[in-house]
Amino acid sequence: MERDPSLIDEPYKFLKVVLNPDGSLTRDENFPCVPPTPQLASESANSPSQKQLSLSKDIPLNTANQTFLRLFRPLNHTNKLPIIIDFHGGGFILLSAISAPLHNMWNRAAAFAPALVITVEYRLAPEHRLPAAYDDAMEAIMWVRDQAREINGCDPWMKELADYSNVYIMGTSAGGNIAYHAGLRALDADINPIQIKGMILNQPFFGGVQRTPSEERLSRNPVLPPTVSDLMWLLSLPPGSDRDHEYSNPLDGVNPKIKGLPRCLIRGFEGDALVDRIKGLANMLDAHGVKVVAKIADGGFHAAEMADEKKLQELFLQIKDFIYSS
Repeated sequence: MERDPSLIDEPYKFLKVVLNPDGSLTRDENFPCVPPTPQLASESANSPSQKQLSLSKDIPLNTANQTFLRLFRPLNHTNKLPIIIDFHGGGFILLSAISAPLHNMWNRAAAFAPALVITVEYRLAPEHRLPAAYDDAMEAIMWVRDQAREINGCDPWMKELADYSNVYIMGTSAGGNIAYHAGLRALDADINPIQIKGMILNQPFFGGVQRTPSEERLSRNPVLPPTVSDLMWLLSLPPGSDRDHEYSNPLDGVNPKIKGLPRCLIRGFEGDALVDRIKGLANMLDAHGVKVVAKIADGGFHAAEMADEKKLQELFLQIKDFIYSS
């Protein structure tokens, strides 16, 4: 997503959003939303330019909240598969689970892993401030639990392929933040018989009032400068909260429940202003007995895998290795 670096100090213009008098946002969406592909498209059909490696379909989650799930199943698989529940990035205020780059990524990754992938269309801020996205995340986890229990029936793809003993919660950027908080909430929920075996936090989005060295060093970073992160938190956190709120800064008053979290894959880039916070999260979890696999790569930038095919392949390989090495 190209941004104008000259607008770093004007974060609304940088993000191409306008705050309306009623508190909602007008968004200039850069990526189109794409429909699911519930069956193999014929060569003559108007199918995506990318090769179809998985089938996908949309499933309502909470009709009142207009949330839903997009379920991906790889082609030509009949064995039981691990389940990945994924939350997209966008600073809590942008993008959709069905934005074209994300749909295309999971079309490939579901087949590469292989895994059943559930991407969650959660509510965005500021129209729905946190913890709305966390509530939606838990509804998605409970939907998987209800599939395992066959409450109100069971989706046929889930019935055929889902390994409910092998569930992973994943998210990128703000989605990584959502995955982290959903993992904490799941510790107190009755999720039997599903078993959450791991969390995949890809460049998770956290903040704090005090600038970190990487935020100072990369203050003019043209991808996700701290001024833009500040605006995202301002629009996402409960009114009147600062960036040291527990949703934003897990290092400010550590939650004792974290010792119950499953193993975590935490990814980041040295060229991302968030990298010090990502390292701090990994160190904090490790210090509390959580098994952490930290992958902090040199160079790069926030969401670099969306612009660099090599880094996207690295993401796929690390997801596969993390899931199948458990």
